[in-house]
Amino acid sequence: MTTEFRAELKIPKERIAVLIGKDGDIKKDIENRTGTKLEIDSEEGDVFITGDDGLKIFDAREVIHAIGRGFNPQIAFLLLKGDYIFEVINIKDFATTKKAEQRVKGRVIGAEGKTRNAIETLTESYISVYGKTISIIGQPEAASNAKQAIIQLLRGAQHSTVYSWLERKRKSLKQKEMLSAYSGKDEEEF
Repeated sequence: MTTEFRAELKIPKERIAVLIGKDGDIKKDIENRTGTKLEIDSEEGDVFITGDDGLKIFDAREVIHAIGRGFNPQIAFLLLKGDYIFEVINIKDFATTKKAEQRVKGRVIGAEGKTRNAIETLTESYISVYGKTISIIGQPEAASNAKQAIIQLLRGAQHSTVYSWLERKRKSLKQKEMLSAYSGKDEEEF
């Protein structure tokens, strides 16, 4: 006898079509990759996930949550790799009025998306600004750096200050990667 696990979450109704995909291909892909079964209530935006592996249910839930927060499904599928994480920042924590929400979202997006693109490039992560949230998908250290940079911007830091901080972080991360790559080699190779 196997135990069946169940999880549910709600996503915006306008994201249901993206979750299902053309001819149901995204839904089927999630089910196949995670070994779960999805039931979607397109009227309410409720998604029910069932399966016999609790970790696979968690994985499916993360992918669905990311799609619900505005990510392209192919980027959301990175979360199934295991070395990617998903972070969500609530804009309401930094703005109390609609006007303030628009202002802080604008700070993160930048003119023609330049700020968001710069953060994505400098951290090698993906960012989605959707509704009242800003979401990040990336490897742990990259996602953490992107989150810290976004929070600095939401708190009013100058863009140039944030970019400089990100460039230092990126340089430090690249140095760590090089050191760890060389430390795995035999000393005779040098």
